[in-house]
Amino acid sequence: MLYLATPSTPEVRDAMRAGLLGCITTPRQGNRIPDGTLWAADNGRFGDGWRGYDDWWSWLQRRVAEYGPDRCLFAVAPDRPFDAAGTLEDSLPWLPRIRALGIPAGFAAQNGSEDGEGLIPWDELGPDGVVFLAGDDEWKLGDGAAKVADEARHRGLWVHMGRVNTRRRLRIAEVRGCSSVDGTTFAQFPDASVRTVLPWLADMRDRPSLFAALADGTEPTTCRRPL
Repeated sequence: MLYLATPSTPEVRDAMRAGLLGCITTPRQGNRIPDGTLWAADNGRFGDGWRGYDDWWSWLQRRVAEYGPDRCLFAVAPDRPFDAAGTLEDSLPWLPRIRALGIPAGFAAQNGSEDGEGLIPWDELGPDGVVFLAGDDEWKLGDGAAKVADEARHRGLWVHMGRVNTRRRLRIAEVRGCSSVDGTTFAQFPDASVRTVLPWLADMRDRPSLFAALADGTEPTTCRRPL
């Protein structure tokens, strides 16, 4: 599993250059992405810094032009936090435009995205799409997000979980079969987070996967991404 962080201090950037962390960037973040780092683009809708579709789209185009598409894991289409139907409406026009930049499109699954057909645009995401487990904490840690993650993995898609700031949540993301996570801990306490999170990740690599141990025996399709 890859932890995506904010490249805010030399210690964090050194960990990125060493391949120990990836980078997640937003329109409000001005830090440069270290050379060779795998990166993802969030849209900034969660919080109070959203400046509109045009501003976000111009920013994303500049990011891809500057850092290239080859190491971009995904860009999250605009969403409405905690609103499955609203997120579908907002995301649909942008998914093909993101893919046209040569990068995988991410869809933010929200509370209720697991209910009924059509609330997750599987076909529009394409074969390299990404499902970003967003939503509130109750949904993210509950059966709804687990159902979405299961379906995404069996379609061969990358699964990402946001707001993973504790070891418990990291283990839940592991059980979900997530390939990547991010959290605000690196924005608030960057150097302390390096010294805390990297040992968690090392421990995960050094022991049998919780996902493998708890899976129902059906092998998910392997995602097509570098790690």
